[in-house]
Amino acid sequence: MSSPSRKKKIVLGTLFVLLVLLLCNSCLAAPYEYSYKLLDSPNGNQEYRLTVSISETLYEYYSSQDHNLYNYDFSKFVTPDALQPIADDLWTIYKTREDFANGVLMIVHQIPYVVSDPQKFSVETMAENEGDCDLFTIIAASIMKAGGLDVVMLLLEEQEHMLLGVNLPDSPQDARTDVSYYTYDGKKYYCAETTGGLWKTGWRVGEAPDIVDGATAKIIPLRNYERTAPAQVSSSYSIRDPSHIVLAVSTGFAISSSSVEISGSLSPSLAGQNVTLYISSMGSPLTKLTTVTTDANGQYSHIWYSPPGGIHTIIANWSGDEEYTGSDSTTFQLIVVPYEGLMVGGLLLIFVLVLVIVSVLTRGTQEQQETFQEWDFADYPDYS
Repeated sequence: MSSPSRKKKIVLGTLFVLLVLLLCNSCLAAPYEYSYKLLDSPNGNQEYRLTVSISETLYEYYSSQDHNLYNYDFSKFVTPDALQPIADDLWTIYKTREDFANGVLMIVHQIPYVVSDPQKFSVETMAENEGDCDLFTIIAASIMKAGGLDVVMLLLEEQEHMLLGVNLPDSPQDARTDVSYYTYDGKKYYCAETTGGLWKTGWRVGEAPDIVDGATAKIIPLRNYERTAPAQVSSSYSIRDPSHIVLAVSTGFAISSSSVEISGSLSPSLAGQNVTLYISSMGSPLTKLTTVTTDANGQYSHIWYSPPGGIHTIIANWSGDEEYTGSDSTTFQLIVVPYEGLMVGGLLLIFVLVLVIVSVLTRGTQEQQETFQEWDFADYPDYS
């Protein structure tokens, strides 16, 4: 029969093994994917369906960033580079800046309206598929900026409302009402209302709800927007096939002064594809480690020189393209021990071993003495 202490050790050992397996082989969820209907022009008849896919890793990256708002700097949440594929696809069906801007409004008008707080990055709102006026304005600003349009954000503080201002070479031709605009830096920025659930007949550039009429707007230019994203969303007008990305690390245990090789492969075996490597250290927010490019066989590799001490979670991501959806790899847990810590640990291990040996030898002497005492007492005749 096992002793309670032995049972406790078995349970703890089992839990430790399960935890290690969970950490080293955990898999991220499937990508967020939504489809948006588009017309070739506000009054057009040709309908398209654009499917946008956002990886779990990209969503987690933006979710872990600083969401505090400083001095009305809403532009920090604008991410043109991350949404660049959407802008590129829109330009394949639109010929003018006005049509392009109206196409962007069609997209945001299909996202369910839900009051949200605090501010969020455009990738977060698209992945969660809900938001309000300021979050929709941030998405529209991101896509239009990626498409090369000159835009500003219009904050109506008294009305607690936000919309976008779009500079166009000419006054909007498809507006069905009197054209509304604000002037900033000597240029006209036409109102672009981002709320409303009617994508086909909703607000167009130059049109504005009554709440905007005569309202004073705080104009917020895009000065502090994100220049470079760690990765991008993927979008396509066609049905795409799934992809799969594999991640491998040369070791699960390393010393900080050594180097670790991170490698893997992409399926399908596409060459010249950017693979983003992310890390999270000791539970810190997800950050970009580096971007590597696949070779002719779809394989990639990176040498991480002298990683810092700690427990690091490593993830690989491919954003996808027009034919294949993006994918995240399983996560890998890397434990890096500082060189100084290794020396201290070695000394501590030696001390523990010496302590155990002394303890064993001392216990053996005590047991031997107890045995002799029992033998002497039993052998001595009783004269009572």
